[in-house]
Amino acid sequence: MAARTRPTLLLLVRHGLTPTTGVELYGRRSGVHLSEAGAKQAQRVAERIAATGRRPAAVYASPLERAQETAAPIAKAVGRTPATHDGLNELDMGRWTGRKLAQLRKLAAWSTVQRYPSGFRFPDGESFRQMQTRICNAAADLAARHRGHTVVAVSHADPIRALVADAMGTHLDLFQRIVVSPCSVTAILYTNDGPVVLATNSTDDLSALAPA
Repeated sequence: MAARTRPTLLLLVRHGLTPTTGVELYGRRSGVHLSEAGAKQAQRVAERIAATGRRPAAVYASPLERAQETAAPIAKAVGRTPATHDGLNELDMGRWTGRKLAQLRKLAAWSTVQRYPSGFRFPDGESFRQMQTRICNAAADLAARHRGHTVVAVSHADPIRALVADAMGTHLDLFQRIVVSPCSVTAILYTNDGPVVLATNSTDDLSALAPA
């Protein structure tokens, strides 16, 4: 019989607001920074995580600036040095990167993105299935690196939604029904028997995080 190990708590944080959140599909475009409001959100989520009394073993972030800028105050609040994990990166949107959402919504392919994402690949970019596999592998890697501890991972809305869908056994085509707000916290406990979703889109107190 395989040895039982203590569960790992993964706290997934979406980056804070940017000046173009909800306006552009900026994907992996560089040079997208937090807005003033986003920086305040990052500081607030850092305080919320520190207030849990759990000192994370590590703080990781997507390589993009907005995620790094969100991770920095969290790492400072819990006394860790932030690290980069490529598996937490945003969905690669290829030729759609940087385009206005108002323009994209007029495309016939937009309905496929919304209703059948598991069958869609961004032109010269990543498919939703590839993104889900990547973020799931990243979560498994972090859980294995820090068994029995708490880990913070700053990522992006679609990867976090896809990870929650996988953890709950929900089909990828339904993943966009999961809300992941800027600087919200999603908590997943990785146990010997599989993942347990403790919270999604939390913007309030995190001190009571525990399986029922």
